Order: sequence, then structure tokens, then C-alpha cells
Amino acid sequence: MSPVFVGRKAELAELVEALRRAEAGVSQAVVVGGEAGIGKTRLLEEFLAVAGAAGATTAVGASVELGADGLPFAPLVGLLRSLHRQLGPELVEAASEPTGDLTRLLPELGEAPGHLAGGVDTVDRARMFELITRLFERLSQRRTLVLVLEDLHWSDRSTRELLAFFFRSVHPGARVMVLCSYRADDIHRRHPLRPFLAELDRLRTVQRIELTRLSGDEVAAQMAGILGTPPEATLAASVFARSDGNPFFVEELTVDPDPARGLTESLRDLLLVRVETLPEQVQDVLRVVAVGGSSVEHALLARVAGVPEPELLSALRDAVGARLLAATDDADGYRFRHALTREAVTDDLLPGERARLNRRYATALEAEPGLIAADELPTRLASYWECAGDRAKALPAVLTASVAAGRRFAYAEQLRLLERAQELWDAAPEEVRATLRPAQPMWGYPAGEVPDGAGGANGPVGWVDLQAEAVVAASLAGQYDRANAICRGALRELDEIRLPLHAAWFWVQRAGMAEREVRGDGVHELSRAQELVRGLPPSEVHARVLALTAAWHSLQGPGPEQLEQAERAVSLARLVGATSTELYARYTLASLQADAGDSAGAVVEMRSVLRTVLDRGEVSLLGRCLVNLSAVLADAGELRESLISIAEGIELADRYGLEETKSWLQANLAFVLTLQGRWDEAGSALDQARRQARSPHSEHVSRILAGQLAALRGDVDTAREAATAVRTKLSADRVRATFEVELARLEIDLALLTGEPQRSRDILRSARSDLQLGLTQLVWGLVSSAAMAEAEGRGMPGADEGRPEAVALIRELTRSLPRNLPIRVALGLLVDAQLYRAESRDRPPHWAEAVDAIEPLDLPHHLAEARYGWAESLLAAGEPDARARAAEQLRAARETTLALGAAPLRERVERLAQRARLDLSARPEPKAAPEPGDTFGLTPRERDVLGLVAAGRSNRQIAEELFISPKTASVHVSNILAKLEVTSRGEAAAVAHRLRMVPLRPT
Repeated sequence: MSPVFVGRKAELAELVEALRRAEAGVSQAVVVGGEAGIGKTRLLEEFLAVAGAAGATTAVGASVELGADGLPFAPLVGLLRSLHRQLGPELVEAASEPTGDLTRLLPELGEAPGHLAGGVDTVDRARMFELITRLFERLSQRRTLVLVLEDLHWSDRSTRELLAFFFRSVHPGARVMVLCSYRADDIHRRHPLRPFLAELDRLRTVQRIELTRLSGDEVAAQMAGILGTPPEATLAASVFARSDGNPFFVEELTVDPDPARGLTESLRDLLLVRVETLPEQVQDVLRVVAVGGSSVEHALLARVAGVPEPELLSALRDAVGARLLAATDDADGYRFRHALTREAVTDDLLPGERARLNRRYATALEAEPGLIAADELPTRLASYWECAGDRAKALPAVLTASVAAGRRFAYAEQLRLLERAQELWDAAPEEVRATLRPAQPMWGYPAGEVPDGAGGANGPVGWVDLQAEAVVAASLAGQYDRANAICRGALRELDEIRLPLHAAWFWVQRAGMAEREVRGDGVHELSRAQELVRGLPPSEVHARVLALTAAWHSLQGPGPEQLEQAERAVSLARLVGATSTELYARYTLASLQADAGDSAGAVVEMRSVLRTVLDRGEVSLLGRCLVNLSAVLADAGELRESLISIAEGIELADRYGLEETKSWLQANLAFVLTLQGRWDEAGSALDQARRQARSPHSEHVSRILAGQLAALRGDVDTAREAATAVRTKLSADRVRATFEVELARLEIDLALLTGEPQRSRDILRSARSDLQLGLTQLVWGLVSSAAMAEAEGRGMPGADEGRPEAVALIRELTRSLPRNLPIRVALGLLVDAQLYRAESRDRPPHWAEAVDAIEPLDLPHHLAEARYGWAESLLAAGEPDARARAAEQLRAARETTLALGAAPLRERVERLAQRARLDLSARPEPKAAPEPGDTFGLTPRERDVLGLVAAGRSNRQIAEELFISPKTASVHVSNILAKLEVTSRGEAAAVAHRLRMVPLRPT
């Protein structure tokens, strides 16, 4: 090995520059690729020396090859162990909130928590990824952190997904530099690393470095470093030609001082040359090490090699001296200095030799499990037994490894192991299968009522148990298509009459996946599950079916049937001891209670459930509790309490690494801030929500809310862009009711801004067909926008046709909505008033009641709308003090809209004041723009009338707009025609537009 670092100055300079940026507080990610032997490891070693000298804390982790599979999270565990050796208590402190989950990856952090009682331990992998990301961010606050992950071509899927998450989510200001390396010549077309690398190429934050081969001069320089003197020109040329500039091959061709020795053209033979020159005993030890994996612990090697300790040490010393083996980083074992040499030694073994050595490894570990780290034991034992060809031993070992993978959050690897177990199933002896037990009982058949062939219902594991565990693993790994396919396959094979609970369980899983992937609402699947459990004795599956069904039906509103379903789900879950399901059903019941008007009682129950969830560590339920509690408070009009709940929820979600929950809470925060008129803060919350979104659901909600906020400000382009983006993505799916209601409201707001009343009605009719009235507050918002669109649409071309039917539909919806809370009473009064306004000004509604109801609720935009409507009603009524009172309401409304930046409502307020000739200026206003050219002697009132004539209004409509009689309007029109010297209203409009005597109006 050359002591001189040759040919990589440019690449090393790139890494040093990336380190400089990381030290300056800009996180860095670099991926180094190249063929085997090209010098990736040497480059990283040289850089780590530079980084360490600069004061950075460095850690290295490598993927571990075991047969055809990588050890789950091996690089991450290696990094954590290295950091723990260097930082000790500081690492424990940084990982302390909460340590429980990270202890499954690194037992040195403390005692790992056990499974939750009464249910499958379903820890969200995204949550664990977030915890790891934040751990590295915390550690980087005191120093620059350089993390190296080698041999990604052997990495497991979970490691790759963690890296992808980290690259996208790490804080840009973290002083973290991550370097990864992979062997490019191993990445064939279907290699799983290929799509991962393609994904990285789309990230601007990831830098790629591809190492190329050395030039002739660089090869000569490398040889000079190895030999201690410059090589002869002919030897250097020969080595360069034979190695083709690959540094590792240069080493192999240079190390033999006899240049006349013939070397074969075969790469494998080239790599075996130095192995075959060693004594036979040393070669035997090398073969044992090669079969053991990427590295082998000394104690385990001693058991498997089967030679006296002095002879083993002598053989190892010779192998290390020949630079074939090297000590591992923890100095507890050995590894081949280059993976290519290990592969050549392994390939040179006869099949029988390889199987015999794998059996010896497996037997040694069964006899003494403490020979290796406990976290590696299940996976390595399964690999050794399977490579030994012993299926009777391999099946239970693979199942044990699958459980261990799940406990380490490696759900993709757990799924792969379960699929391997299914492949081994038929070949394993029946007596072996009879001794196996399911990892988590899922069926819950009552004692004494287990049907024949029910597998692991209350006995040995069966084929269907493997499929069920595979469904759970695939779901947790985010492979929903795969989980759905396994469910469909299981349901095709199951006898639903003989095993109804099994079938119901799979239908429940399909329902959850349909809803989660926005591919439907899961109603069909839940209905089928209900049919299967109907009439059966109580069970956990039955309780789960009832709980999910009650949650879905709660969207229909808090009727007696929905409340009864939720209460039955609570009772049944409590009866069978399904605590997780009971908590879920209790929360559904509390939501219905809130919708029925008892928000205070509902909040008490929700907080009680939340405390229990936290005490039990039911992380899978925590997100629902935090998000819905703040939403219920907001829906009840308790906006300040909702903000407090959101702040507490974000803190808890941050502590438990629930990034998706934080996105939902930020969306709730934006919703409340928008109601309160704190629109800039709402916009910032929505930006944060979009950054933290981890699912289509949360992304859609934040986009819709951003569009609604833009519509309130009059930003048509932004609002339209948001509506189009969400509608396009949801067009092929049956969307959730939440999306449909909020998206329809946004589209109605857009139709109002662009003057399209008929489109507004079409949107409302379309939304009505699938409207779920359990979303009470959202539906109130929808009908409020629809009522405003009808009221403001009066006088627009084509707006009168269809108005009675639209108003009737809105009234029908409002009658079905409860007015059992102050905020709902206020919204109801506002909607009623808008509908009266849409029908006729001759019957003004009680706008004063709407203003009085809204005023104490901290809803400034709604209050400005009500003041505007009240002022218009006062002017139309013509009472003695109407003008003064109307001016007071309009002045207050205008001040609010100016403070909010609510351009559309401000323009309506100012137009009304202009038509009524009311002065709203409470302080000096900017100087008015100069009048257009020739006015033909028209008075200000006649110019107002001319503007309405140009907009196509009739005399009656002009009278209504300007609060004058139709006769007076007719007189004004006659005077205008005479002064303009035209004979028709059309000619008058043409003159007005041509000479710009009136402002352009939207048609």
C-alpha cells in the first residue's frame, strides 16, 4: 500500500471544501462512487484524517453483507457505536427524548422498551428517522460532525430510506457532513441502489463524486510509493497496461518483486495469487473468514476454525502481514482488506465446503450466542443456517430474525425475511412448524372456540399468520401496494366461512390502506368485515371493525346511530381487553360528543385519552389525539385554547419525532390564525406545514388552506394554482370528505373573485352529492362562501338564472347543520342574512344580530362582512339615521380590511360607500387620481349612473345599486344621453369606454 496519496487531489479538495461549508453551518451530503479497487476507501481515510485534524468529530459505519442480504441498519449502528465511544454521556443526553426507541438500535443507550400490551407494536419508521436526524443535529451544535457510510451497494432498504429522509429533512444550518460510498460496477440494472441514486440526483443538496482510473504517471507514482524507489519504465508500463489504472490492481501487480512471474488474465486468479503463496493453514483460516461475512469476531473465528489458539494467531499474523486481512475498527475481529479478495476466496470454495463452514458458524452461535453482538445474532444465524442448506433450522431462525428486524424499525427487511420464511415453509418438517408461535397474535378467537386450521389463532404459527405479519411489515415500511397484494392473495386462499376473523382482519387492513393512500374511503372493505364478524362472539378483530366503522360513520354527523356505534365499539374493546382499540373508539365518541354541542365534555374526555396514550406509549394513536383536540377547540370557537393546544401538541410531536403530526398541527395553526386575522403568521405556518408534510393528505390540506388565504387577499393566480394542483392530484381518486369540502370552498371563493356565479353553483351541487355533515365547521364555511357568492352575484350577467334553486340548496344545507355553539349561531345568522340579501333587498334580514353574535368571537373578516351587509341593508331601508349608521359600519369594516389586507372585501366596502356618497375617511386619504379627459358636463352622480349603464345595468338595477328610485335613475339616463349627444344606452356605453370616462368593470 503506497504511503503516498496519489491522483485524488481534486476529489480531496472537493471534500475539504464541503467540510468548510459544513463548519460554516451549511449541512453537506456527498456520495462517492467508483468501481471496485478504485480507491474510495483510501480517499475517505485521507479526508477523515484532514477532518479530524480540523477538529471535527468523525464516525464510520459500513454496510455488512450476509449472503444475499445486508444487515438491517448496519451502517447506522456502526455510526452510533463510534459516536458513543467518543462522546459517551453526551450522546445519551442528545438521544434522551425519548431514548426508548433508539435503544433498539443501540442497546448501550439503555434498556429497550417492550412491546405494548394488547397489540402489535407499530412504531412509525418516519418517526424513528426524524429522531435520528434530530440526534445528529443536536450533536452538531457543539462540533462539526462528519459521518461516513461505506459500501451502500450492500445496504438494506431501511438504511437507504433513512438516508433519503435525512438528505431531505436535515436542517440546512446543521454542521453535519454525510459521505457515502458505493461500488459502481456492482450496480446492475435491477440493483435496488440504482433508483436510490437516481432520487439523490434530483436533490440539489447532494453532491456526487465519481472516481476515475489513474493515469500512467499516477500509476508510476503509486508504484514508487510501494517500492520505495521509482519503478523501471518497462515495469511501470506493464503494470499500467495490466491494471488499466485501477489502484488496487496496481498494488497486486506491484507487490511481487519478481516481474517475470506469470500472472493469469483472470481477475479471480489475480486476486488469489497472494493467497495461494501462503501456507495451507493460513489459506484455511482465510476461507473461514471469507464465509463468516464482511467481518468476523475473533472469538467466533476461534470456535469455527477449530485450531489451537497459537496456530490461529500465527495464521492471522501472516494474513495481516500479507495485507490480505486487517483488524476491524473496534479491534475485536478481522476483515478482508479488500472485498474483491474476499469474493475471490469465497468463489473458490466448493459448494460442500461453503455449506459446511456456514453450519459450523451457526452451530457455534447456537452454543455460545455471546460470541457476537446481540443485535446481529438473529440475522446472522438465519443467514448461516440458510446458506448451510438446513431448512429445518433456517425456518425458525428466519422468523426470529424477522421479529428482531421489526424491533429495530427495519420493516422492509422484516418483510423480506417473512417472504423468505414462506419460501422455506413447505420444505420444513411438520414437527418444526408445530413448535413455532406467531410474533403477535392477531385473531383473538375466544378460548375454546378456535376453528380447525386456524393456525396461530391460539396455537402454532400457520401460513396465514406469516401473511398477516407480512401485511403489517409492508404497511409499516410504506409499501402499501405490496401490503394490499398480500391481503388480496390471503383472501383468495382463505375460507371465509370457516375462518371469518382471519378474513375480517385482512379486510380491515385493506380498508386502512385505501383511506391512507387516498384511493377511496375504505367503506366497501369495512362493510365486508362487518358482515364477517356479525353474530360471532366478541373478539379483538370484532372490536377493531366496530371502532373503524364508528370512526367512518362519525363523518355523517352526531346522530343517535353514530353515537350508539361508537359506544358499542368502546364497550366491546373494553370487554375483550383491546386497550388500543378502546382508546381509539373513545376518541371517536368524544369527537361525536363535540359535534353534538358538548365541546367542553368532549375536550375533557379527549385530554383523558391523551394522558393514557402518553402513559402507555401508544405513539400510533398520539398523532390523532393531538391533531383532533386542537381542531375540536377551534370548531367550538375556543380559538385561544386551540392555539395553546397546538403549541403543546407541536412540542409533544417534536419530542416523539412525529413529523407528519407536526404538519397537521401547523395546518390547524394556520386555520385558527386565518380566522383571527393574523394572516402573515398563517402563511408562515402553512409554509412550515408543507415542509413537514410526509403524506399526500397533509400536503393537500396545507395547499388548500394556502389557496383560501390567497383568495381572501384577492390573489387569484395563487388561489387558482393551489386549487388546480390539488384537484388534479385527486381527480382519479375518491377523495376524503375533508378535501372535498375545503377544496369546494376554495373553488367557490375563486368563482366569486372571477365573477362566475354559475360555476359557483355547479361546484356546490357537485360537493353536495358526497357531503358528510359530520364535518360541521367545514360545511359551515362552505355554505358561508356559497351564500356570499349568491349575494354578491346579484346584477352580474346571467346570475339571476338558477339563483332560487341555489339559495334553496344552501338553505337546505344550513337547516341540517347544528347551531348548538356560539360560533355556529353566528355563522348561521351570517349565512341567513346573505341569503336574504341574495333574494331581495326589500326584506332586509337582521344584520345587527349577526354583527352582535360575531363581535365577541375574534373573527375580524367575518365581522367586516357582517358590517358591510348591515350597512347595505341600512341604506336600502332609508330610515332617518340610516346613512350615519351605515357610515359607521362601513368605516369599521374598511379599517379591518385595510389591516388584514383583504382586498376583495375592502373594494366592495369602498364601492358601496362611493355609491351612497359616504365619506369613510377617518384620516387624510391620498390625493385622488385625476379625472379622465372630457366629462361632457356630467355631474358626479351622472358619472356613477354612466358607469352602471356601461356595465349593462337596467334602470331598476341602477336604482338598487345607488339607493335611488327607478324614476330618478331614468331621469339621469335621459340627461346623460342628451349631454353625450347619443340616442341609445349602447352608444353611451361605447363613448364612455372609448374616452375612458368610467373605470373598467369585470363582466
